[in-house]
Amino acid sequence: MRVVLGFILLLVSIVAVAGAGGLTSNVYRTTRCPQAERLVRRVTWEKARNDPTLGARLLRVHYHDCFVRGCDASILLDTVGTNQSEKDARPNLTLRGFEVIDEIKTRVERDCPGIVSCADILALAARDAVSFPFKRSMWDVLTGRRDGRVSLLSDVSGNLPSPSSDFPTLQNLFSNKGLDINDLVALSGAHTIGVAHCGAFSRRLFNFTGKGDTDPSLDPSYADFLKTQCPNPADPATVVGMDPNSTLSFDSHYFTAVDKNQGLFRSDAALLRDPTSAGIVRRFQSQAAFITQFGKSMVKMGGIQVLVGDAGEIRKNCRVVN
Repeated sequence: MRVVLGFILLLVSIVAVAGAGGLTSNVYRTTRCPQAERLVRRVTWEKARNDPTLGARLLRVHYHDCFVRGCDASILLDTVGTNQSEKDARPNLTLRGFEVIDEIKTRVERDCPGIVSCADILALAARDAVSFPFKRSMWDVLTGRRDGRVSLLSDVSGNLPSPSSDFPTLQNLFSNKGLDINDLVALSGAHTIGVAHCGAFSRRLFNFTGKGDTDPSLDPSYADFLKTQCPNPADPATVVGMDPNSTLSFDSHYFTAVDKNQGLFRSDAALLRDPTSAGIVRRFQSQAAFITQFGKSMVKMGGIQVLVGDAGEIRKNCRVVN
């Protein structure tokens, strides 16, 4: 199994070297900070060793960054005065892991001031946190991003997929970002790790059509289990695993669950509503197929609307513009 996984990861890396959005593989190797990627991994793995949820947290922050203004670390900027940043948008209020990015940035700036962008740090840290249990990189991360100077709460609406999105909405959102149906299904597989607040899916359990009913597309036994975990009305503090089989393990179990109508969100269940997407769900029940495509899709997502060259800046502090 290790030999097969190693071969898969090699294929993912070879594909990644080709570039996405003007990025290249290990751009810092030829700068005054050739150790940049090692520094990011060292700090990330230190944190992941004590927090097995870090991979899910940083992966979600990276997604939410890329889908709004592109992968420019705008999600990391704090609100200044009355100018509310992306952080204050409702879908982002439960994001966690910002303090880890801050610590990585501090360590990198100490050794290499003004060279490594927050956008690259976020992309690398998300990969490294997910990769920690495997002790190897699960996908290549192309680098060379620069940091954006704008972060607006108003930009979030309509750009991030919702837990209640139907398939046409999901497909349209991903297509607008240059991602295809394989990317849509593969990136949905990130739900194999992490937890969700009950409020994000309680309507499926208790009031699906406004008549106190349960979503009939949800496996009845799974629905009954979820009702024992989530009170009605939903408690904002209560969470459940997004993958009923392996909340802390990055694997293909999510797709097995979805195929059994045990996808937690309507957006998970929506993957079975399209014949092509449903076929991909079944194909990705193979760990090898999922890992290979996930790596390719992360490279594509990491290249969405990136700032390169002289655009943007290299922030000194990821929370504020220079």
